[in-house]
Amino acid sequence: MGFGKKKDPETNRTIDLDETYKKIIKPAVNASGYKSVRADEISDSGIIDKSMFALLINAELVIADITTYNPNAIYELGVRHAVRPFSTIIIKEEDGHIPFDFNHNRTLNYKHLGSEISPTEVKRCVRELKEMIRTVTESPLVDSPMYTYIPKITRPLLSEEDFLAIIGELKNKEDTIYALMEKARALMATNGFADAASRWKRLSEMVENEAFFVQQYALCTYKSELPNKLVALTNALGTIEHLKPFNDSESLGIAGAINKNLWKQTREPEYLNIAIDLYKKGWNLFADYYTGENYAHCLEQKALNEIDPNMRNYYKVEAQLTRQNIINIVLELLALDASDDIKWRAATLSNCYRAVGDIAKADEFETVFFNQSPENWEVKTFEISKNELIKLAEQ
Repeated sequence: MGFGKKKDPETNRTIDLDETYKKIIKPAVNASGYKSVRADEISDSGIIDKSMFALLINAELVIADITTYNPNAIYELGVRHAVRPFSTIIIKEEDGHIPFDFNHNRTLNYKHLGSEISPTEVKRCVRELKEMIRTVTESPLVDSPMYTYIPKITRPLLSEEDFLAIIGELKNKEDTIYALMEKARALMATNGFADAASRWKRLSEMVENEAFFVQQYALCTYKSELPNKLVALTNALGTIEHLKPFNDSESLGIAGAINKNLWKQTREPEYLNIAIDLYKKGWNLFADYYTGENYAHCLEQKALNEIDPNMRNYYKVEAQLTRQNIINIVLELLALDASDDIKWRAATLSNCYRAVGDIAKADEFETVFFNQSPENWEVKTFEISKNELIKLAEQ
């Protein structure tokens, strides 16, 4: 499976795959008597692929989560089907179709809310996954398309000695991807952005072409404000630009934030224009309320310094329409499932209501935000936006 937050190309939703692993896969696997190992938990002095291939050959059980159609996960599923006739389970988030080549396999579908999975869904999926594991353990049936159509083929074998030499020790080591990720997240939760940035940098070097690590590295770099705000932002900009062209909401949001803050530091109009373009793209492509809110905010700031009255009115009207659309979208999302990312949805609603002049609603959702026990840096981010909106209303 992939790890971290991934964008689903079909649904345009960002899915936190770590939630799936921690809450569904790992508990079900461990409760079934197996030792759970994900790619990022492998400690290997060589490249991670070497251990992954060894595990795909020798693991008694493989669970492949093809959510977001992660190309590495699907490729590894193909490798597993080529080297083992049975004991492979496919799971995926319920939205989106199953690719034709393995749509005949029994698949566990789960409902992901984006940033989390509801407790009820977790309980159901763990129970069903345990039952699937029990079935393939006690009565293994061929689940590989290749061995179904070519049953007499001889599968490759890897000796136990060679296998152990390749994979080395697993987990609980400071240099595993899993350990570095957990430490980086813990540091972010306590405003330790400089130390977190160093860990995300190392992760981005350990696993090439992993956008999530680059995004987090850029985010923590600019939030560290070291050695000063301007240098930190400039360094972060250089990091995030490795992901160009930006085609996902996470990269667009982070790149937009960096340019927006560069404008605040330098008052150079081009940074604000770039931020507007990035946020607008995220809003138009994905109806992403984070980029939409920042798109509206940047338009409001641009209107303050606009000489042409027609353009000034355009920026204000576009900002107001965007904020109203965001309110409608977020309220609809909360009505569908209030447990999904309620903290930032509440913050967004509070800011948007404040911007359109509904202070009572703004205060109501501000209370909801603080009731979700936000981290210190999240409170700081919210307060900055709130104070900017208050100043804007006074002008």
